[in-house]
Amino acid sequence: MKNRLAFTMLELVFVIVIMGIIGKFGVEFFAQTYNNFIYSKINESLQAQSEMAVEIIAKRLQFRIKDSIIRRKSSDNTFVSLANDTNYGDDYNILEYVGVDIDGFRGDLAPLWSGIIDLDLSSKTTLKSPETNTTALNNLIQTLSHNSGTTVSDSALYFIGSDSDINNYGWDGNALTTQTNSVMHPIKAGDNLDEFNSSIAGVDFGGIDIYEYYQLAWSAYAFEHNPTTKELFLYYDYQPWNGELFTSGQKNLLMKNVSTFRFKAVGSVVKIQVCVKSDLMEDYSLCKEKTIY
Repeated sequence: MKNRLAFTMLELVFVIVIMGIIGKFGVEFFAQTYNNFIYSKINESLQAQSEMAVEIIAKRLQFRIKDSIIRRKSSDNTFVSLANDTNYGDDYNILEYVGVDIDGFRGDLAPLWSGIIDLDLSSKTTLKSPETNTTALNNLIQTLSHNSGTTVSDSALYFIGSDSDINNYGWDGNALTTQTNSVMHPIKAGDNLDEFNSSIAGVDFGGIDIYEYYQLAWSAYAFEHNPTTKELFLYYDYQPWNGELFTSGQKNLLMKNVSTFRFKAVGSVVKIQVCVKSDLMEDYSLCKEKTIY
């Protein structure tokens, strides 16, 4: 018998048909597998970015003076109290608040400010705060503000339990000129390490209710979302009680490709939502929400 040296016509046709089927469905299979991989990587990236954004905001918001939080429009700087506006308010793109100096309160070996006013030893000119070290506090504030000139004399006290009119924080860009109607009480270091004096020229603490417990702040904070560039910024190291707006503070880019930044209050609780989009997939974004007590 002679050996066969080639395919028969029927075999060739069969092979061509099989290759055609593999070519049609195989390419689609590999393309779908590749697309699934790309979508999975994009989704993982957006998950991580949105999670990081809400965590950064939440970590800072947990040390807020709760009554101080506002929403603001960057277009005209108008603001409203977040507590009095329980809707998401999408036309407001800035979340702003006064932060407690938690670093100074934790201190290194001991708190640098105690949070207590000795009412018996205080007077209308001097507030006595036992176990407070204004020199160490001053050094810490200068370090945290990147030596931008901010000191303990740029700080203010918030008396826990006092009236908190949102219009008396200095959010309007006008410096507080009286201790009487102020929510934040501008202070400077006194003659002794554990003393505070008023930093408003010619104004003392006479005629105001001084509470035993206080929180100290040296900076307000603002999270600004630019809906055009899809960027989320953090501003800090500015003092509303000294007449400064958020644009006077240090500015840091937190996140790019942020399609949505929304926030609202439920009582003293704040809910935030951050949505991050990908340049590789049009009209697709992933959102994360966080509740801060």
